[in-house]
Amino acid sequence: MKLVLFDFDGTLTTKDMYTKFILFSATPVRLLLGIIFMSPLYLLYKLGVIAPRKLRPVVSFFAFAGRSKQQVDAIGLRYAQSIIPNYLCSHALQTLKLHQQQGAKIVLVSASLDLYLKPWCQMMNIELICSQMASNSMRYTGHYLAGDCSCNAKADKVTQQFVLTQFSSVYAYGDTKEDLAMLALADKAFMKGKPHL
Repeated sequence: MKLVLFDFDGTLTTKDMYTKFILFSATPVRLLLGIIFMSPLYLLYKLGVIAPRKLRPVVSFFAFAGRSKQQVDAIGLRYAQSIIPNYLCSHALQTLKLHQQQGAKIVLVSASLDLYLKPWCQMMNIELICSQMASNSMRYTGHYLAGDCSCNAKADKVTQQFVLTQFSSVYAYGDTKEDLAMLALADKAFMKGKPHL
């Protein structure tokens, strides 16, 4: 059996779905506060001073700390069902489905959030490794359960969950430097749809 690892944002999708979800799920008050407090950090991100993996947990905290788990999960499901399909890359999705038809184990490995990736992966019948929001029984804490799933964390989480030598071959698909560690695990790696050596 082959193991096939896919990044999400920019690989399977044509847009950054994390940012779209933050805006999709934000309450008016949080959106206003986010604009006020996050604008300086966003500017530093755009200037390359702050890495995306450092910014995402801060944005996620502002967006979800203290919010009802039931309500946010419902928003995530709605986003997975009605928004994500509009931004899927047809060529990448075709590649995923071809691997699936061939009997490969497909795993989405993403820095994006489980809030919407979990229901989407369930619909697609694929496995998921991603950034997870921590919660108590009723509310999200705003913190990540096990850190931002990007860069070396992607490769670490894959090797913690799978014994790569048990697979006949490993494929990996990504689109940014945050995917390089994951691509390094693969026998056949692809960056932005092209073979990556």
